[in-house]
Amino acid sequence: MISDLVAGVLAGLAVAMPIGAIGTYLVGLAAWLVPGAGHLWFGRLFKGAVFFVALPVMYAIGLSLHGRIFPFELGQPLVALAALADFGIGVPSFAARALGYGSGNVVAVTYEYGNAFLIVAGLLNMLVVVDAWDIALGRK
Repeated sequence: MISDLVAGVLAGLAVAMPIGAIGTYLVGLAAWLVPGAGHLWFGRLFKGAVFFVALPVMYAIGLSLHGRIFPFELGQPLVALAALADFGIGVPSFAARALGYGSGNVVAVTYEYGNAFLIVAGLLNMLVVVDAWDIALGRK
């Protein structure tokens, strides 16, 4: 009974929005810039809220563990791939770079753990973007 009430309220909050070609790209861009925004766009409030909170928190944990936001250095392929993964989180990456976070402390015991958190947060957001893209195309 209560679950029917909650489902009705959540269904009322979902906004039916026609998605054309441009709308699909906008959903992809929003989902990349703000983790969970694509799911929130389609009214999947619980998933969107979980992604909106969990991924930036994971990124912040990586920064607090003295992880490094890797620069794009094409001469070092693994560093370039790590930079691409860091870039995958969207706005939190831009904000951290602008505020001077993510220089990394190689001698810190937690340095590698911090790197793992930063890289995985970006890669997970890329998967969330692909999921939102599939929803926009009607595959899900």
